Amino acid sequence: MNNFDFRTVPYLISQTGAAKQLGDIITQHYPEIKRVLIVTDAGFLRTGLIAPAIANLEQRGLHVSVFADVVADPPEAVVLHAVSSAEKLEIELVIGFGGGSSMDVAKLIAVLSGSTQALGSMYGIGNVKGQRLPLIQIPTTAGTGSEVTPISIVTTGATTKMGVVAPQLYADIAILDAELTIGLPAKVTAATGIDAMVHAIEAYTTKHKKNPLSDMLARQALTLLWGNIDEACTNGSNLAARQAMLLGAMLAGQCFANAPCAAVHALAYPIGGIFHVPHGLSNSLVLPHVLRFNAPNAAGQYAELASIIAPSAEGSDEARSSALIHAMEALAQRVGIETQLRQVGITTNDLDQLANDAMLQTRLLGNNPREVSLADARAIYAAAL
Repeated sequence: MNNFDFRTVPYLISQTGAAKQLGDIITQHYPEIKRVLIVTDAGFLRTGLIAPAIANLEQRGLHVSVFADVVADPPEAVVLHAVSSAEKLEIELVIGFGGGSSMDVAKLIAVLSGSTQALGSMYGIGNVKGQRLPLIQIPTTAGTGSEVTPISIVTTGATTKMGVVAPQLYADIAILDAELTIGLPAKVTAATGIDAMVHAIEAYTTKHKKNPLSDMLARQALTLLWGNIDEACTNGSNLAARQAMLLGAMLAGQCFANAPCAAVHALAYPIGGIFHVPHGLSNSLVLPHVLRFNAPNAAGQYAELASIIAPSAEGSDEARSSALIHAMEALAQRVGIETQLRQVGITTNDLDQLANDAMLQTRLLGNNPREVSLADARAIYAAAL
């Protein structure tokens, strides 16, 4: 039994329709607060799904501002613009309301508002100084798990990304409400759901900080996600399946917040950074090829997870590990998302740049169960092409 520590969000609400009670929740927990900021993206704002939450906030006497300029893979300029807006509005509480990008920006607004620390000095692990504004996270996709992680990813250059990892980024409250995910297209549901499964699989096999709590959560996350993703994709109005997906993604987020991700994410980041492929799809594209690469070192753990994903598989660890990989490949094909890099515009000429950029993700590669060289990274991309 290894020594470990485990942290997570102190208050979790998993309830269909809970977002409509957002004002009630805030006044219960923060009776003195009056000025709140909702952080989201323009596309989600247009759905109108935020309107009931805003109405409840205003009914409770709260002054609501909305920052809806978040974009996928948010660049530093968007983060700093959001912080400036929050400071001018004298915001007292921040609400991330959207996918991973909106929640990541909300975290940084909360730690940067009123702080003299520069964003650039926060990159890395444990570099945030001081406290933050109260923070509530409400995911609208069942994927990133960002509502329960202390991680925020920022695009720092034309294609590069950096992470801020610090305990101050844990939210105070996370709210899971399936009504907010009803309008998600099947392909987005599929890609974000597979992203959540990657979080669980990588946390279960990580070289560092793997622990009994993260293992338990990973298995439960996979059970919920695998058991509901097909229904959520084919019958998107099924609230029970949607709520199970949100819960599974949140549990997977708790996993990798404490037992960190590895090479799948390291190789996915350049795909998103250079080619602007959504994060969940980037993970799915390289997943089976990284799993095959890792299998010599992680077959026993993959075999354990196969009992959830490929329960009929029998035989050796290697055989059951292979069944797990085949099942994940079949899922991607079944739900109709892209399964090859060439389908998202990547060619052989791009593989060297992808591999070089992936090797910069040392925070992630150091957790992989098998060491990844530059040649290995290129070979994995080539297999995924």
